Amino acid sequence: MLYPLKFEPILMPKIWGGQNLKRLYTAADRYDNIGESWLVSAVQGNESVVEGGFLADNTLPELVEVYLNDLVGDGVYKRYGNNFPLLVKIIDAADDLSIQVHPDDEIAGKRHNSFGKNEMWYILDCTEDAFVCAGFNRKMTQKEYLTAVEDGTLEDYLQKHPVKKGDYIYIPAGCVHSIGRGCTILEIQQSSDITYRIYDFNRTDDKGNRRELHTEQALEAIDFDNWHKSLSSAVFVDNEARKIIETPYFKTLILSASKVQELDLSEIDSFVLLSVVEGRLNVNHPSGKTVIDTWQTALIPASIQTVVLNPDPKAKVLITYIQ
Repeated sequence: MLYPLKFEPILMPKIWGGQNLKRLYTAADRYDNIGESWLVSAVQGNESVVEGGFLADNTLPELVEVYLNDLVGDGVYKRYGNNFPLLVKIIDAADDLSIQVHPDDEIAGKRHNSFGKNEMWYILDCTEDAFVCAGFNRKMTQKEYLTAVEDGTLEDYLQKHPVKKGDYIYIPAGCVHSIGRGCTILEIQQSSDITYRIYDFNRTDDKGNRRELHTEQALEAIDFDNWHKSLSSAVFVDNEARKIIETPYFKTLILSASKVQELDLSEIDSFVLLSVVEGRLNVNHPSGKTVIDTWQTALIPASIQTVVLNPDPKAKVLITYIQ
């Protein structure tokens, strides 16, 4: 019988990475700056490995191949086959990330035989002056954009959003964006690792080399018509799941749990991801109990119809699935 799955974190050092993730993972001590921790991934070369239970040491793609729709749901399997469609990661930015854009499904499929990358960010923690950039602060033409890239002023045209803990924003493919220093973010996205880097602040790595830019690819990927983006703040209502993001790629709800409650999944033809952003959550299911600590994510297989959520003593959780 399938059970809620937790995975070994995949830690990734980054030039802009920080120290916040080191307190979560002892394995992080061997790195100077951890930029990302991939919690649920089927991206080739970075496949999540199950942690605990009789399925321990199996990768997520292996489980999809064996359990098919029992793991991901009938509709999801019909749509995606053996390709698990989502990626969940934590991003810890001690420095500004590059200004970048992601391709949509059409461009990514044509160029990379991959999904595109539509994503959402949830602010787990941040410094007082933290911000993210998403979209332009005015409508721009391709010519104006290229001029700004060439003269190094693109940052002046980005829409800057001051952030606080609990804020969230949807970043569709084609949206120029950047995460500012001081942000720790939960990112839920399509299963893709394709980024077109536009500007990287002329940074160099430890060998003195600048990172590659993707100017031509980015120009094709940018959606110049859909340029304005809005940031939202999570409004939690005790023990009531509320929708915050609904896209063709995934749907995410937020729940502030302060009492034991049943989560009925029988009408959801999909796996469900439970991401605890604050507190601790005990999940009771037909095979036993799974504990999800702060900043952890568990995958509930589609074959599980009901779970009981038991916060310890309180928990805030994001609930994500495919519809």
